[in-house]
Amino acid sequence: MSDLREKYNKEIKKELKSVLGLSNIMAVPALKAITVNAGLGASLTNAKIMEVVLSFFTDITGQKPVVTRARKAISNFKIREGMPIGAKVTLRGENMWMFFEKFVNIVVPRIKDFRGFDTKSFDGKGGYSIGIKDHTIFPEIDPNVIEKMSSFEITFQTTGKNKEETETLLRSLGLPLKKNG
Repeated sequence: MSDLREKYNKEIKKELKSVLGLSNIMAVPALKAITVNAGLGASLTNAKIMEVVLSFFTDITGQKPVVTRARKAISNFKIREGMPIGAKVTLRGENMWMFFEKFVNIVVPRIKDFRGFDTKSFDGKGGYSIGIKDHTIFPEIDPNVIEKMSSFEITFQTTGKNKEETETLLRSLGLPLKKNG
């Protein structure tokens, strides 16, 4: 069991209950899933990019990614229905907690000139998304292997009912968010 998951169950849950003024411990927001995804428009002209990104996602998450395909044809972008246009990995359970812990403790400190993640990226329904431009912040990645990588996104899905609950949960788990105001 990850240290963060244990700390959440033993300490953070009780703390959140009192901070959010909840009457039931079961109403405390929890981390449900983490999704890592990338749109790969460049893979339309170079099939090798898709293989490299799939390998990259496997390395950073420890889980095999799923290829996302176009639902409909868009002639302006030269996309036909069913073409591979992206990749994603959804982490749950122990893999999710291990990834979150690694992301906060190892990956985030490697971001250049980092001042905290923006608090405008909450969706109001328990989700928070972060755009990652530089894939080399992950220690598993050799910067010389990937020639061109489009940015990708990490989405934290929680059981929070609103922005306040979600933000309070993510801050208490250690995600460095910018100060409000």
